[in-house]
Amino acid sequence: MKPNKYFRSLALAMLALVTAGSAVAAPRHGRPRIVVTMMVDQMTWDYLYRYQHRFVEGGFKRLMTQGFNCENTRINYLPAYTAIGHSSVHTGSVPSIHGIAGNDFFKDGKPIYCTQDTTVSSVGAPNGFSGQMSPRNLLTTTIADELRIATNFRSRTIGVAIKDRASILPAGHTTNGAYWLDDKTGNFITSTYYRSELPDWVKRFNARGRVAELLKDGWSTLYPMNTYLESTADATEYEQPWDKEGKFPATLPLNTAELSKKNGPGVIRTTPFGNTLTFEMAKAAIEGESLGARLDETDFLAMSHSATDYVGHRYGTFAVETEDTYLRLDKDLADFLSYLDGKFGRDGYLFVLTADHAAAHNLTFNRDHKIPGQAYRSDQARQIIDSAARAFIGKDVKVLQAYLNYQAFFNNDRIDSLGIDRMGLLRAVSKALRDRLPGTAYAVPAEEVATATIPEAIKTRIINGYRKGRSGDIFLVPDPGWYSRSNGALPQGTTHGVWSPYDTHIPLIFMGHGIRPGHLYRETYITDIAATLAALLKTQYPSGCIGFPITEAFAPEKAPQPRRK
Repeated sequence: MKPNKYFRSLALAMLALVTAGSAVAAPRHGRPRIVVTMMVDQMTWDYLYRYQHRFVEGGFKRLMTQGFNCENTRINYLPAYTAIGHSSVHTGSVPSIHGIAGNDFFKDGKPIYCTQDTTVSSVGAPNGFSGQMSPRNLLTTTIADELRIATNFRSRTIGVAIKDRASILPAGHTTNGAYWLDDKTGNFITSTYYRSELPDWVKRFNARGRVAELLKDGWSTLYPMNTYLESTADATEYEQPWDKEGKFPATLPLNTAELSKKNGPGVIRTTPFGNTLTFEMAKAAIEGESLGARLDETDFLAMSHSATDYVGHRYGTFAVETEDTYLRLDKDLADFLSYLDGKFGRDGYLFVLTADHAAAHNLTFNRDHKIPGQAYRSDQARQIIDSAARAFIGKDVKVLQAYLNYQAFFNNDRIDSLGIDRMGLLRAVSKALRDRLPGTAYAVPAEEVATATIPEAIKTRIINGYRKGRSGDIFLVPDPGWYSRSNGALPQGTTHGVWSPYDTHIPLIFMGHGIRPGHLYRETYITDIAATLAALLKTQYPSGCIGFPITEAFAPEKAPQPRRK
């Protein structure tokens, strides 16, 4: 063979090997090496812009400039709670279908916590309620499940969060693991639904004692106090102190080391260090499970940052503590994105930022600024329900089981056994609530929502939120600015749950593999997120998905044909 022919043959052979290697080394169907969903619990959409000038370049600002920002993403069901939000993001579905009707709801006539499962045991902590958890109450698959199915279960999926429900529900049924924080030990734990023993990487992470380390130096503001101009003064009646004695007031600095000695390691939930801990655990999961390391498959990490919710509930939406929490979260996010860049390359991962719900402003804050809204009293609601039921039945018979999730749950077995006209009773009670409970915009039996004189947007949210056997018999909708309070005490901190934009307008940004930079202002929904991921990943939609892909986000070469409505 002549030399030039020899070298030509050798070159062709090497090219063939490289080409064959590339075919194996690239994830199938143009998928990224890893998908990361980042839920920020209780993050309102406007925080992106309220704090934007204070963010560092590599965190939220980077997502907003390099990612595709869906500016008008809404929650399309009621109530707007954590368990439902995490489920809906990852299933593309609503409580009516996926079955998670609240953080707590009824099942088989009994109250139940959303991920409660007494058939399993704790792994990594003394056996108790904190580990008796699984996704069995979730009735549909998640996008993480569908990725596993699409790859014949070669893809690896992991859920990480401080809250159990925020880890368990997104990760789904077929996941390789879900891990959450045990308040008594400060360790991440799991349950026997997933495995009988913690993997070595989780044991190593727990052995580092990061909770104590993060709390030891206390919580002071990241920047000088006089720069926190997006917040009220630090000492206000809008915020909830840690004790009545004044040793741990609702102000910074806060001695978190001493507070954790009194209240336990779970104190970290209500500090920005809970978010730092979550990022560290997420990195440990990527390394320990070798997520994204196999170049021919795509893995999935569902992480949720719960500390923002605990901080918001205690301090409110205009607190220095809330602003500081988001500024620290931003710096941690910048570090995490830089880590992903180095690990997978900027086009090697698909990143999604969103929230499970937003939050209302503190009621006293609203009052002081002449903003409509008052306490929607659950104690008064129960009294009115009992009184109206007695009047309808003609005797004192206890038929109300619970008032929960802005819903009234009745003992329907007892109602039927007594021969009471159930629908007549529900109509009478609904009318009494509309007439007598201050702040009630609508109160209607669940079975009559479709024909009630309620605006279509609210009606649709009620229907989407109703799951027979798990939801209440009467739905209540308060006026804007009103939210549930158990009594007439001074409202401190805040909460969420209603249909209004302050509770249901959430951030949504996609960035990375297959995504173009840009903004979208048409209305999108929380249920569109899983559908969008399914379209990008070329998987089946989750089994209860009612959402549609946000195709405007796709880079031109990645854009599939839109799903027909």
